[in-house]
Amino acid sequence: MIHPAPIVLEGRGLRLEPLTAEHREALIAAASDGALWDLHFTTVPRPEEAAGYVATALAGLAEGRMLPWAIRELAGGAVIGSTRYHDVKPEADRVEIGYTFYAARWQRSFANTACKLLLLEHAFDALGCGVVGLRTDILNLRSQAAIEALGARKDGVIRREHRRRDGSIRDTVMYSILREEWPQVRAGLEARAARHASKSDAARSS
Repeated sequence: MIHPAPIVLEGRGLRLEPLTAEHREALIAAASDGALWDLHFTTVPRPEEAAGYVATALAGLAEGRMLPWAIRELAGGAVIGSTRYHDVKPEADRVEIGYTFYAARWQRSFANTACKLLLLEHAFDALGCGVVGLRTDILNLRSQAAIEALGARKDGVIRREHRRRDGSIRDTVMYSILREEWPQVRAGLEARAARHASKSDAARSS
């Protein structure tokens, strides 16, 4: 049975720090880069909602349902977003990865690949998970494409699963990665991380 607990995860240019109330202002700054809360199918908090967002995450941590992090980019030192394990089910050796957002300037960068590698490595290699799930709004086509690019397999669609912030009810697309699929998924992600690193090196030398 898995036992997730707060831990710093670091590598590939990022540090995932256990989320605390002290990260609130940094999360506001990250979310403000692109006004990410305007996407009605995301859970990115508005500035006035940031305190409640952090409090909810920490309540989930206290109840054993969540394990939240702030994402810090190491070269510049700024917090660029947040992520968490959620719907933690120790009896099934299962966590889900979600509530992930990045400041607009860090989207389509190395950050998502690096972050997912850290989270998946910890889930499978340290915690001993049998499965890691991911979910997204059926309207969030960019998120679906990103999840599928990780190598996750689509499990199906849960219809009328969750209320969006605008009051509409969303269908949720469910994905998962099994322990036996992890080596192939890891290889694909490490190859993507290497390509990002090569592009960064080329940009610095040009």
